[in-house]
Amino acid sequence: MTTNVLILCTHNSARSVLSEGMLNELASRLGRDVRAFSAGSAPSGRLNPFALEALNKAGIATSSYHSKSWDEFSGEGAPPLSIVITVCDSAAAETCPVFFGGYGAPVKVHWGYPDPSNAEGGDEGKRRAFELTRQAIGYRMLQLLALPLDTMTKTELQAALIEIGRS
Repeated sequence: MTTNVLILCTHNSARSVLSEGMLNELASRLGRDVRAFSAGSAPSGRLNPFALEALNKAGIATSSYHSKSWDEFSGEGAPPLSIVITVCDSAAAETCPVFFGGYGAPVKVHWGYPDPSNAEGGDEGKRRAFELTRQAIGYRMLQLLALPLDTMTKTELQAALIEIGRS
């Protein structure tokens, strides 16, 4: 059974898109039946070009990505979600979305990342920040993919995801 993962950030333009791209790419490479989606509570309607550049440089196709509302994942026809991950930086006083979901209660966890869009140093500083964020996200996604997702209880999965978020 496919493990569907929804990654949320407020605008669905940078960190959630990086997360969706990394998880889908790594799951494909490792032959894991995991599918990532991203959305926002207040989608900007556009993707950050630095996020797209970081994914493209890592060999990840982004032509099908777009900024979308989490409403797409709570109604009829939405994929059944196993995991919901928020990736806003609560330390920066960002408001992270709280997802209530549609069918059943997915396991929810917060993995905060500073917003690379706010990096200093002009375009080169932003490029570096987006690449470092992409790498940090990839590290956590590899840990998620190493879990025995098919055999874990929700309680075990929740604990494992919280521990990954501490790494």
